[in-house]
Amino acid sequence: MSASSTGPATGVIITIDGPAGTGKSTVAHLLAERLGLDYLDSGSMYRAAAVVSIEQGIHVDDADRLAEALQQIDLRFDWKQSPPQLQLDGRDISQRIREMDVSGVVSEVAKQPPVRSVLVGAQRRIAQEHPRLVSEGRDQGSVVFPNALIRFYLDADPRVRAIRRVRQLTSSGHQVDVSEVTEDIRHRDHLDSTRSDGPLICPEGAIIIDTSQLEVDEVVDLMERAARDRISGDMTGC
Repeated sequence: MSASSTGPATGVIITIDGPAGTGKSTVAHLLAERLGLDYLDSGSMYRAAAVVSIEQGIHVDDADRLAEALQQIDLRFDWKQSPPQLQLDGRDISQRIREMDVSGVVSEVAKQPPVRSVLVGAQRRIAQEHPRLVSEGRDQGSVVFPNALIRFYLDADPRVRAIRRVRQLTSSGHQVDVSEVTEDIRHRDHLDSTRSDGPLICPEGAIIIDTSQLEVDEVVDLMERAARDRISGDMTGC
C-alpha cells in the first residue's frame, strides 16, 4: 500500500467522524477545498478491504489472511483527482466500493484488529506525506489522529441517512429499497459502535453537528468557521 508524497513538512490535520450517511465524505471534500487542504476518505479504504475479501474469496472472519492480502496489494489514491480516486492494483474502484455487497460486509471487515492495524498504519503514512489534511471516517479523531488540531463529529437520524444513501446509490444507477438500506445502516451502526478495536465514538472535545435538517453548504459553513477560528487561534498562540 502506498501514497504519493506532496506538501510541506508541517501542516494541519482536521478529522471528521460519524456514522454512515451523515454526509461526512461530501462535506469533508468541500471543507478541504475551501481550506486548501488534501482530503482523505478513510472509510473507502475499509471498503477496498471488503472488495479484496469478496474478490479473493477471503472470509471476513479470516482476519490474518485478509490483512496479509492487503499488504500484498497496491492500494493508493490518485491525488491529481478531486476528490482523490481510490485505485486497487491500478484499477479505479471508486464506484465498486459503494455497491451493496460491499456495504453488507464492510463493518464486519472493519472490526477485525489485524485489518485495522494495516489500514490505520496506511492512514498515518498518508498524513505524513499529506500533512495538510481533512480526514474523515469513524475513528479518525479518536484513534488515528487523536492530536488533530480540530475534530468534528457528524450525526443524523437513521431514516434521513438511509434516504441520503438511497439517493447516492440511485444516482449511480443502482436500484435499492429504503427499508433495506435503513436496516443496513442500523446494523452497521451497531457493529461499528460495539467493536472492540477503534469503535465509532464521539472523540473527546469534538464539535458535534447534527446534519439531519441542514443542507450541505450549511454544514460546511459551520465547519469552515470553526476550523478557521481554531487555525487562527493556534497560529496566534505560537
